[in-house]
Amino acid sequence: MYKKPLVLVNFKTYKQGSGKSAVKIAKLCSQVNGKVQMAVAVQAVDIASVVKAVKIPVFAQHIDTIEYGGHTGHVLGEAVKEAGATGVLINHSEHRVPVNVIKATMAKAKKLGLVTIICAKNDSEGRKLARFKPDYVAVEPPSLIGDPKKSICTENPSLITNSVKKIGKNVLVGAGVKDQHDLRVALKLGAKGVLLASHIMKAKNPLKELKNLVKI
Repeated sequence: MYKKPLVLVNFKTYKQGSGKSAVKIAKLCSQVNGKVQMAVAVQAVDIASVVKAVKIPVFAQHIDTIEYGGHTGHVLGEAVKEAGATGVLINHSEHRVPVNVIKATMAKAKKLGLVTIICAKNDSEGRKLARFKPDYVAVEPPSLIGDPKKSICTENPSLITNSVKKIGKNVLVGAGVKDQHDLRVALKLGAKGVLLASHIMKAKNPLKELKNLVKI
């Protein structure tokens, strides 16, 4: 785990976070890397260019469990590692995979030395997936993901508390996270950081929102 609270911005496949724009937003994220450990999760095709542009951790949004060979269209873990990725998201709510695949992906990621974040929809699922010993378990209730007004920190803080009790000290939280208030609540309740996406990626002034987020 990182020493400072982790704030990971997931670029998803937003136009604002693709190609040259991915590099631009990643540079903005690196500008607020101080009290927190900023990190970004980008599309596989953007990893190398983003890694070249910034010094903060760059995560792959997914890897497959394949080895070298005939696997057209899959994401090879060795390739994202060589491109410079330092971590990987596993089982994100927009790319959920079966438990046996999560287990295999974890084994693959550990072999490659990638920081692992397993995503879960609630505290109970997070507790089950924690047995694979990821670096972090990110709890994100699907109903609040992308919500422009509500967040897990304001609507369901008990989920954060319960997640920390059930999972341990490596919990991240996400879903509607927006600002310094959300980050402060998450940390106060025992989380080690947050995940967010749309509030930054869709912002008219991403740097302003990033600076507001990390004022803790």
